[in-house]
Amino acid sequence: MNETTSHQPDSRRTPREISSNWERETLEKLMFATLKEQRAARRWHIFFRLLMIGIAVVGLWIFFDLNFPGDDAEALGRHTALIEIEGNIEEEGSGAADNVVPSLNKAFSDNGSVAVVLRINSPGGSPVQAGIIVDEIKRLRRGYPTKQLYVVVDEMCASGGYYIAAAADRIFVNKASIVGSVGVLMDGFGFTGTMEKLGVERRLMTAGENKGFLDPFSPQSEKHKAHAQAMLNEIHQQFISVVRAGRGKRLKETPDTFSGLYWSGAKAVEMGLADGFGTVDSVARDIVKVEDIVDYTAHEGLPERVLKKFGAAVGEGAVKAMGPGNLPQLR
Repeated sequence: MNETTSHQPDSRRTPREISSNWERETLEKLMFATLKEQRAARRWHIFFRLLMIGIAVVGLWIFFDLNFPGDDAEALGRHTALIEIEGNIEEEGSGAADNVVPSLNKAFSDNGSVAVVLRINSPGGSPVQAGIIVDEIKRLRRGYPTKQLYVVVDEMCASGGYYIAAAADRIFVNKASIVGSVGVLMDGFGFTGTMEKLGVERRLMTAGENKGFLDPFSPQSEKHKAHAQAMLNEIHQQFISVVRAGRGKRLKETPDTFSGLYWSGAKAVEMGLADGFGTVDSVARDIVKVEDIVDYTAHEGLPERVLKKFGAAVGEGAVKAMGPGNLPQLR
């Protein structure tokens, strides 16, 4: 009797009991739906958080120019190492010593590299940057005597570019390449006549007799001119010494060899300024005998560019005071 009473069919429930059950079921459904939505929201929240963390990690990886383990050329087996210098030899870019020197060290020290090819396409630039690179080339050639360093000239290898090339074991050119320009220059402008016509007075105050050396708004003194010429001659002799030491008996000197003139690649081979004709591929294939080429050229990441721009901005006032045209140039 009690069992029958406790399990009454729906048709025997009172309206109040039916209403109470319906409200309970509705509340349960709403509660489960709310919980389900909360779980889904938590999952999406976790997903987006992980996504943002992943984006941040990738961004930092790119920003700091990191490499994956085992990404080095050492895992690629025997190969010809390539380093490229494109454009002016200066403190920034592919011709900067800060970029070329680490690349040379990595290329020479890699056990898989059979030889190093330096591809140059440059009109010249800073004798300081070129000199640092040449000194490092000499050191590495002494430390790795079995690894040859070859230079391949593209369109142009003049002045500071040739300063670097002369330190290589052999130089290969195209017959129409521009090669040479073994000389030094220091250029600028003088505005004294124009200032007089315009009625502009130059008011330059210095502490030190020669502090206004080569000031473009002051008359050029013979003393300053002679001092500048002596400095250019000294740097020119340094350039000549590097070329003579690098080329040795292959160099066929004439009165014009170190005059600042430049020649075609074909003429450069005749003069002993270059050894033959070739490209990066042909040198790797026919000279090195290893066709696989691995590029070791250093490419600046964003942090380096930002720091260099900051440093350049800090020192901009001092550089402008002398003027870039008043710095010795191998071009």
